[in-house]
Amino acid sequence: MSYFRLLRMLPIAGLLLLGFSSSTQSSALHARSFALALFAQDPASPRTFASADERYKADILVVVAHPDDEGAVTPYLARALDEGKRVAVVYGTRGGSGANQAGAEHAAALADIREIEARRACASLGISNVWFLGGKDTASQNVLQSLASWGHGAALEEMVRLVRLTRPEVILTFFPGVFIGENHGDHQAAGVLATEAFDLAGDSAVFSSQVAGPTRRLEPYLENLRPWQPKKIYYFDGGGSGSFKDSGPSYSVTGISKSRHLPYWRVALESFRAHETQEKKYIDSLGAMSEQELEKQATDGWGSEQTFVLGKSLVGGSITGDIFENISGSPAVPALRTLSPPEMAKDLSIELGGPWSFYRDFRLAHGLERLPKLDVPEIAVAAGGVLEIPIWLQNSTNATRDIKLTVAVPNGWTVKNGADTYSVKPGEDDLATIEIAVPQLAASETTSKEISEVLVNAESSGQNVGTIKLRVQLRAHALPQ
Repeated sequence: MSYFRLLRMLPIAGLLLLGFSSSTQSSALHARSFALALFAQDPASPRTFASADERYKADILVVVAHPDDEGAVTPYLARALDEGKRVAVVYGTRGGSGANQAGAEHAAALADIREIEARRACASLGISNVWFLGGKDTASQNVLQSLASWGHGAALEEMVRLVRLTRPEVILTFFPGVFIGENHGDHQAAGVLATEAFDLAGDSAVFSSQVAGPTRRLEPYLENLRPWQPKKIYYFDGGGSGSFKDSGPSYSVTGISKSRHLPYWRVALESFRAHETQEKKYIDSLGAMSEQELEKQATDGWGSEQTFVLGKSLVGGSITGDIFENISGSPAVPALRTLSPPEMAKDLSIELGGPWSFYRDFRLAHGLERLPKLDVPEIAVAAGGVLEIPIWLQNSTNATRDIKLTVAVPNGWTVKNGADTYSVKPGEDDLATIEIAVPQLAASETTSKEISEVLVNAESSGQNVGTIKLRVQLRAHALPQ
């Protein structure tokens, strides 16, 4: 290091002590001696660390996918803010692939606008701390595609960083699963990343450069954060399934805000007005409605109550108790888990692949076995399109075996590919994809009135290997798989 660079690193008081010797060598020696004294630790005094920045401390961290997704929980957030809770929001993407009902901008320009809309919507509630992971919008129902396009590893690192920065007591996020009422891969990716960060942010061995502090070299890449373990994680928007009843607390959206003297649904609706690019036509229509009509619109959308699903609590409490039940100032201690290996298939078997098998493994890995689940898997698909069903064929025997797949579909549906015989080597898995053309809806329909069932049956050497049932609803507008 040059003498002049060292001088720039020293405080003014150090410069005064150094003086300006006519001998450069002598001055340099004085400078080095002063620098060593400056950085030396007094062995008699304990080393102290700067505390975390309280400006970013959050009681609740909301993790969603797109600008406007926070609207799924804004009535509850208005209540929590009314009670003095600090709220921060993380968006997975900036929404550049969405529609634009307010102007001509698209792509990157639209993403810039939607980021502003999101910040304005949050600010109207009183939320100023807002972050974006930088993921790409993914028009798919498959969470694996969304995680891949977001850059799963980099997105998770940033998510863990934001948990350590904001130090939330509670995380609220999308329910990680495939359901007819909620099957956007980006929404599910937000839930997956939030859950992973909940489990990892308290472990100093995970993304260790985030928790390492700079030394005398002042390394610019060491972040000096602290590990942080949130106390609870709750999920929302699981498709409105009856299976979610009594799985967590519920909060009325018609209660009156003590600070604003308005119903919580009204506070939330005013926040929603910021998202003009996505909902300008709808927002404009609200101006012509009476207060009673507005309330009906709000409760039709949010329901009279907002219900959450308890994912995990490290501080105990009841399942349906308040979100902040048992939460105190004491730090949470991560619960050690011994992972049970998944059950090995016996002989020959079949199972749903894709996001369905992913979520089975995900729940095991993150201790979410008690989350509500459907007895029969389901999905909504676009009418007139193609339904794809991924099937894992498993052969645990010591010989190559042939597995024949047959598919039963409703009238008017056509099996295009995948109903075939597969030769599976011993000890290996094979992936088959069933492709089914589904019919159009009637001109007056936007959603099929009935939920149809598809059966995939497998047999080998005349013996039944297994049957998979999938419930399917046709919609005029649905994302591709």
